[in-house]
Amino acid sequence: MSETERPQLYLVTPPAFDLDVFPAKLAAVLDSAEIACLRLALATRDEDVILRAGDAVREVAHARDVAVVIENHILMVERLGLDGVHLTDGARSVRKVRKDLPDAIIGAACGKTRHEGISAGEGGADYVSFSPVGETPLGDGSQADFDLFQWWSEMIEVPVVAEGALTAELVAKFGPVTDFFAVGEEIWTHDDPAAALKALLAPLG
Repeated sequence: MSETERPQLYLVTPPAFDLDVFPAKLAAVLDSAEIACLRLALATRDEDVILRAGDAVREVAHARDVAVVIENHILMVERLGLDGVHLTDGARSVRKVRKDLPDAIIGAACGKTRHEGISAGEGGADYVSFSPVGETPLGDGSQADFDLFQWWSEMIEVPVVAEGALTAELVAKFGPVTDFFAVGEEIWTHDDPAAALKALLAPLG
């Protein structure tokens, strides 16, 4: 990616949300900024909850021409009329899912590992995600560093997503070396998620 190109935005839902409230919040955020993709990333494994949530967010997103991918639930893609799937097991299942869903968007979360990212790209992933780029007490505390993104942006054609504990400072730093910023927890805890998103992305101009 050249330094003159502005990274696109990729929105991630909260792990749980109130269907009476969240669709309106989501609509407000989608109306406030140009969003390329929305990831339905629910913690639950309750099929009914996933189906109802999927219907709700698809309706809001597709009305605004925003693609929707679901985290891991491959069989839900066609059932819910979504655009693709975000796999959290790195490159492991990319090749098989590409065969099963030849026309879908397939993304792969590859942690902090260059090799995993390359394998996912070779397997047919449309994008890879490295995370977290910010400091977090979760996991082992390690981060996907700037050098990984810089190398990827210079050497690899597959689009790359930066996510995890983003701050305005990190957006400014990683902007020149990433294709997408995935934003979720950074904004949903605020009373006005759209305003929080605007503040987070202010360095992009």
